[in-house]
Amino acid sequence: MKLSANVLLKIRYLLSSLSIAMLLSGCSSIGKGIAEAVLEKSETEDARQCQVWGQPFTGIQAGLGKQKGKTKILFVHGVGDHMPGYTTEFLEKLAKELNLTARSHSQKNIALSAPLLGRKELGNLRVTHLLNEERGIDLTFYELTWSEITRKHKELLAFDNSGDYDFRRAKINSLLKKFSNDTGPDPIIYLGDSRDAILAAFTQSFCWMATGDWDDLPDSGIHACSGLNDSSADYIAHDEYVFISHSLGSRITIDGMQRIAHILANVAKYADAGKNVNIADSAIAALQNKQVPIYMLSNQLPMLQLGRELPEVVGAPSDYCDVSGVNYNKRMVSKTEIIAFSDPNDLLSYGIPSGFAEQYIDTRLCPSITNVNINIASVMDAFGLTDLANPLEAHVGYDKDDRVIALIAKGIGHPNASPLVNQRCEFTKEVR
Repeated sequence: MKLSANVLLKIRYLLSSLSIAMLLSGCSSIGKGIAEAVLEKSETEDARQCQVWGQPFTGIQAGLGKQKGKTKILFVHGVGDHMPGYTTEFLEKLAKELNLTARSHSQKNIALSAPLLGRKELGNLRVTHLLNEERGIDLTFYELTWSEITRKHKELLAFDNSGDYDFRRAKINSLLKKFSNDTGPDPIIYLGDSRDAILAAFTQSFCWMATGDWDDLPDSGIHACSGLNDSSADYIAHDEYVFISHSLGSRITIDGMQRIAHILANVAKYADAGKNVNIADSAIAALQNKQVPIYMLSNQLPMLQLGRELPEVVGAPSDYCDVSGVNYNKRMVSKTEIIAFSDPNDLLSYGIPSGFAEQYIDTRLCPSITNVNINIASVMDAFGLTDLANPLEAHVGYDKDDRVIALIAKGIGHPNASPLVNQRCEFTKEVR
């Protein structure tokens, strides 16, 4: 059936409106919706690009099966209201890629609290244990849900979704307004007085990762991790820590790491102020020898840096990260590998440009940048609109993409990379 010019015009207007709404309202895992119903079109061949520029990285698999120490992953979500369990699909795909064939009967759910903030509730830390019993390998997965902090603030907009206002809108506009009301406020709230609470939730999550293993964690209830003592140093020295984040979650992860760097540099001050911060020198020394990867899905660091203050320490990598540097003993970790994923058709994600880390990331993290330029959404020809990609799918589909999962699981630029990655992704090593 041939579509009339008027129908085509309406379709083009709808697509434009959806793209603008995505740009204005942020992101959320809202699944398939109106945009995909219009844009979806099957292709006979998957020609989506995948290009990686930077340093080789080994992925999660390289840390599994160690004689001493465990692999521990922390996932931090982006904007939009999330409930515990939001990582289930991603976790199942990752487990399959890593050949982890068994899992804990149930999850542990810790209601986070922080001594520095008067023990107010800060969200949920959901912990899952994955294993391969035959190979003797396991992995502990920590899922941080901080939406509880922003949910209360967003109640201010609840009136706008009520019948008093919502019935006046067209149906599609109503869906878009609800989406906007759910996702748009989070970056604004994060810049306000809730920032400390969200960063405390991240810090508490990291503390729980570093103070024990699966069997040591509480099953449920409200708990605060009080610090890193000498017994934590052994865990820190031998465990592998991995961070995975999405959109605003990447800003939270970097800010959280910078917050930890600040606390470690001022332990005595916090202790003297009666803040009940207990961090042993042995734990700090163990952390300084760690190499920590952060996989940033739909990376937004450049955009979310706009108008923000600079970190405490910038522009001196040789002083802090080189063995001969004058401040080498003041670093937080030996290296932070930032692997930034962005789809060029994702309206809200960005690569990390040269020089960004030196100017905008705390030098004590010793950051190293690798960019992954990857088409999450397919470019297609829909209703006569050529060269079109669904910006919604380009933004929320990272954690479902097999290539992304394989890159996180097994890396690139080394002999043990996934065959899928070797076949579908191009790697260019950058040298200095």
